[in-house]
Amino acid sequence: MGRIVTKEEFKSKIRPALKAQNQTIALCHGVFDLVHPGHMIHFEQAGKMADVLVVSVTAAEYVRKGPGRPYFSDEMRLKFLSAIEHIDYVLLSEGYTVDDVVETVEPDIYVKGSEYADEGADLTGKIREERELVERHGGRIQYTGGQVYSSTKLINTAMSGLSEEVRRYMEEFNSRHSMEEILKYAQDAEKLKVLVVGDVIVDKYTYCSVQGLMSKDMGYSARLRTTEEYFGGAAAVARHLASFSDDVTLMSIIGNEEEMRLKLFDQVSEQIQLKLTYSAEFPTIVKHRYLTRNAKREEYKKIFAITNIPEKMCFDEEARQKFKERLREKIESYDVVFLCDFGNGLVDSEIMDIVQKGAKYLVLNCQTNSSNYGRNIITKYTRSDAFSLDQTELKLAYPAMGDDENGALRALGEHMGGRGWLTRGSMGAQGIEGCAIDTCPAFTLAVKDTVGAGDAFLSVAGIFSAAGAPVEVGTFMGNIGGALGSNIIGNKEAVEKVNVLKYVHTLMNI
Repeated sequence: MGRIVTKEEFKSKIRPALKAQNQTIALCHGVFDLVHPGHMIHFEQAGKMADVLVVSVTAAEYVRKGPGRPYFSDEMRLKFLSAIEHIDYVLLSEGYTVDDVVETVEPDIYVKGSEYADEGADLTGKIREERELVERHGGRIQYTGGQVYSSTKLINTAMSGLSEEVRRYMEEFNSRHSMEEILKYAQDAEKLKVLVVGDVIVDKYTYCSVQGLMSKDMGYSARLRTTEEYFGGAAAVARHLASFSDDVTLMSIIGNEEEMRLKLFDQVSEQIQLKLTYSAEFPTIVKHRYLTRNAKREEYKKIFAITNIPEKMCFDEEARQKFKERLREKIESYDVVFLCDFGNGLVDSEIMDIVQKGAKYLVLNCQTNSSNYGRNIITKYTRSDAFSLDQTELKLAYPAMGDDENGALRALGEHMGGRGWLTRGSMGAQGIEGCAIDTCPAFTLAVKDTVGAGDAFLSVAGIFSAAGAPVEVGTFMGNIGGALGSNIIGNKEAVEKVNVLKYVHTLMNI
């Protein structure tokens, strides 16, 4: 039986003792969500390669197989592995990569399955990096043989890891599309030169514990916990896209607050080229939300929100003209333009005209919120190559159609002259091209915060569409982006390509 140890204990006590005895160490690493016959063969062969076999398990916090995974907890997976006779030590890896474990264990042999032998076929692109790290620590990589099984496939099919609706959808989707096809679109997206136009919005989140109602008023009484700020709006879209494309530029007008400008450059300029115009009159938009956390689950409820958007949304003319001149001069040099119209005054009729005429490929989002309700309707645009909107925005665009959502979506597709997507929350999403509508179910119903889900959907669906993917693939990919985005608080983190592709692999492995 294996012994469960901490990384610190292995590094400070166990490894020095093993090295002193000239014993060789083999290391296996993975999620090991469901131990199956393939794993047993893998561990048996790995155990014969060295004197001591160490197995490390990725902590649940860092598993990138989509919401709902791993199926088993950290404690349970560690216990599974410690009961296997071939394994000597089991430890928990707390990171997205294996780096922390390799540096702790310093294995003589790093053992992977035969399916990883082709480094070029690796989804994450990490196998080469892992091999090089092991070699720097004096070890080498070696592969086991035998039949390859899939924990993901077993969980998806035999253990209801996916709902029946999602399984049926994926069986149909897999009959028309392949992992290789999706990887090809992802590779093509890397080469696209991308421009994002729209408002930079600061999402300020204050977390508090609600104690009850005020004793003399109708408002909540709450205890302050922490406050955080994230860059949202067009900045969030640009951050998502920067994981898929090597060349992303964000063009916007922001206020001239020095602290905000420095923070923006500090946090995003390494990934994104910033082409910003500064307004002396209009502040950088801040949306301040107060939240409380569910006591039993990591779910958050918003109890109050305020914004600093002026009642009269008007930029100073000098800043606006400078922004328009820069946009008019540069727009044709980009392969795809994402226009994020949040209805806060940045996008006027002239900017709309510049973008609709100048963009080689236009991905459009025209958003409705409490500040512009009923006044920022997508039908004010006459052209896009791809668009994304939610059910409320569609109903505002075609109020006369009432509950005929498909009819309204077809009317909008015809009006815009391109493909598009309707996001439907827990009901998933629909894609349209011509008169054909495809429906994709939601891939997760477990959410932390839906604020950034729509932007994540737009970014992933839009970049795959711009890379040549059919609308059905865009719907599928966008839904994955939305599922991952809804499990990120606000826009604290971007949806990363590696997480999206791992989730694709999880869903297609059925």
